Amino acid sequence: MTTIFFATDVHGSEICWKKFINAGKFYNADILILGGDMTGKALVPFIKDSRGLYKVNFLEEEMLLDEKDKIRMAKNISDRGYYPIEISDDRFEELSADSEKVEKLFVDEVLMMAERWVAFADEKLAGTGMKCFVCPGNDDMFELDDVLASSKTITMAEGQILDLDGHYNMLSSGWSNPTPWDTHRECREEELLERIEAMASKVTDMSRCVFNLHAPPYGSGLDEAPELDENLRPKYAGRSLIPVGSTSVRDVILKYQPPLALTGHIHEGRGIKRMKKTFVVNPGSSYEQSTLLGAIIEMDKKGVKKYVLTSG
Repeated sequence: MTTIFFATDVHGSEICWKKFINAGKFYNADILILGGDMTGKALVPFIKDSRGLYKVNFLEEEMLLDEKDKIRMAKNISDRGYYPIEISDDRFEELSADSEKVEKLFVDEVLMMAERWVAFADEKLAGTGMKCFVCPGNDDMFELDDVLASSKTITMAEGQILDLDGHYNMLSSGWSNPTPWDTHRECREEELLERIEAMASKVTDMSRCVFNLHAPPYGSGLDEAPELDENLRPKYAGRSLIPVGSTSVRDVILKYQPPLALTGHIHEGRGIKRMKKTFVVNPGSSYEQSTLLGAIIEMDKKGVKKYVLTSG
């Protein structure tokens, strides 16, 4: 029996990453898989004044903090998937006037975070024998790939067919169908289908393959998200959800019928769906609440034997 712990869409949450790495020991898993979107959403400046106090505006609340409270708030911000930065008034004005400098600073912070996360994984997983696979998602810049590849304990899974446990292989793609946000790894459905088919065509036994595909299958119920208006805000005050998943992912799952498909991308799409012979999992995401959502899947040589969604 092989036990997999799968999570996705941690979006820069420091505490969710640490929970993910520690989940193997906690749940007695053999394999850790992160399905993509490691990157956080925004920089949060802490502007230091002449008195040594810090002004910060977070989630529309403006605060003035001393050094002790600043450290506590910076951790809270980091755990919720944002990047706290300490700057002066002059530096803040400089950045406010130059979006290219802001973008460069954001990239630098993302990569420093990734290096810190890799170091944490290497420390915690060294000598455990536990496998850890990470596949960057559509929100993840390409510069992250080299940082992940430098790890001693993490295997960078994008675009590869990798051995899981000597019986099952796993093919992975963090690319998605188009989104309203024009993210790093998204493409037309036709191109996404070509990417997946290029891997699937090399699999000799689909009954022994796991699909790790960031986008959930269209119309599966695991891909329902709020309908947005032209300002990318929920269109209706009430709960109005529409399917936004990938037709390509749906089609390859129905065509090849692997025993297990791991997906994510749509944070509200938490659940498990049976599509003919395939168990499709989307553990969802609550990273802004510092909560790691996940799924434990037990597999033997005949397929999925047991599964449970987790939260903690």
